[in-house]
Amino acid sequence: MAGNIKGPAIFLAQFAGDAAPFNSFDSICKWAASLGYKGVQIPTWDGRMMDLKKAADSKTYCDELKGTAKKHGIEITELSCHLQGQLVAVNPVYDEAFDAFAPPEMRGNPKARQAWAENQVKMTAKASKNLGLNACVSFTGALCWPYLYSWPPRPSGLIEASFDELAKRWKPLLDVMDENGVDVGFEIHPGEDVMDGITFEMFLERLKGHKRCQINYDPSHFVLQQLDYLDFIDIYHERICAYHVKDAEFNPTGRQGVYSGFQPWVKRAGRFRSLGDGQVDFSAIFSKLAQYDYNSWAVLEWECCLKSSDQGAAEGAPFIASHLIQTTGKAFDDFAGGGVDNSAQIKRMLGI
Repeated sequence: MAGNIKGPAIFLAQFAGDAAPFNSFDSICKWAASLGYKGVQIPTWDGRMMDLKKAADSKTYCDELKGTAKKHGIEITELSCHLQGQLVAVNPVYDEAFDAFAPPEMRGNPKARQAWAENQVKMTAKASKNLGLNACVSFTGALCWPYLYSWPPRPSGLIEASFDELAKRWKPLLDVMDENGVDVGFEIHPGEDVMDGITFEMFLERLKGHKRCQINYDPSHFVLQQLDYLDFIDIYHERICAYHVKDAEFNPTGRQGVYSGFQPWVKRAGRFRSLGDGQVDFSAIFSKLAQYDYNSWAVLEWECCLKSSDQGAAEGAPFIASHLIQTTGKAFDDFAGGGVDNSAQIKRMLGI
């Protein structure tokens, strides 16, 4: 085996806030360490956690960030540019909703917002390099998502044109990532055009197999789609560079199924849950990832419609720790081995 899964780690996006200990990188690292976490994934859009431009321009600043984390026994696992990646490609129907992800001066100006987002992704590449990281995580954005269901019938070529454009926008960004030695783990996620394995393949094909186009594996989004999240690892393990440990459940009824009837989260058939409260078979997932030599971080992404974030975070670290697998360097039946292979012995045993 090439290595072991690292963890537990925690994505800070759902915890950063204006009150202590969630209002500074120093205090949130101390909090995370107190719960047993060994790593933190940083949302680059949150100035309380880091200054992205400064990190892209200054290795000294990045060394200071790493030092702040290290004094609490914490490592930085990856930088997240999910929100900026979302803004790389936005269908006009979502302009007003997604404007909230951009600075006020960019709102109402889709072209300026896209240019800002693309620059943010490029800065994430440079900041990741300055931090000594080889991967970041993001969304692809979406142009054809509003046309997911083919009624009314879609014009011929609409989906193809959408994925052509999506790849066209991401190719130069992935090239900048490559220049800085950084993979992009795209979170396969409804609301993005890249929402499952097939759409990832459509995207990757148009990128001509770009080596920096990778996957941030999150089984919760597959449970809600009723996609086989274990088979997904068998198929795409070579492209998985990051892992969000998030639980979910799907309980269809005679009233609702995958689409969940526009209900609030607590009333949906498909719901995100805190670790251990949903239906995801994490023992099988960690085993699969270990089988394929995944040796990066297992990062809690807490989202739950019932349990508090405090409880979810406190329970998350020991849950992940209990699933980490220290891969073996020997076969379990070595004790019963018959010694060194001998060609003459083998021939006798086979009768040849």
